[in-house]
Amino acid sequence: MKAIGSDGEDLAARYLRKKGYKIIAKNYKTPLGEIDIIAKDGDTVVFLEVKTRTSDSFGYPFEAVDSHKRRKIKNVALLFLKRMKEEPCARFDVLSISFAGDGKKEITHIKDAFEV
Repeated sequence: MKAIGSDGEDLAARYLRKKGYKIIAKNYKTPLGEIDIIAKDGDTVVFLEVKTRTSDSFGYPFEAVDSHKRRKIKNVALLFLKRMKEEPCARFDVLSISFAGDGKKEITHIKDAFEV
């Protein structure tokens, strides 16, 4: 399961770079939790949660970002922002990745998925 998540995060980083994002950090860990990817989209700092699935049997990947997960991401993001010299604009996105059995990949990028 860890390999699927790691593959999804690598695919997400490539996707974001192609879209012009600058990756600041991957797997940003603190005692409060982890954020999969932190990137810049222009002047905006984007905190991204990547959810990867090989099947939609348990729902779509983005549906796994529940209120508990959002709260953890927000707390880690606030800690990250406090360490910055200036106060940039920030947003929270979710990248939902589905790997189909035939090798196809479906990426859904939900911008402004939730707010602080």
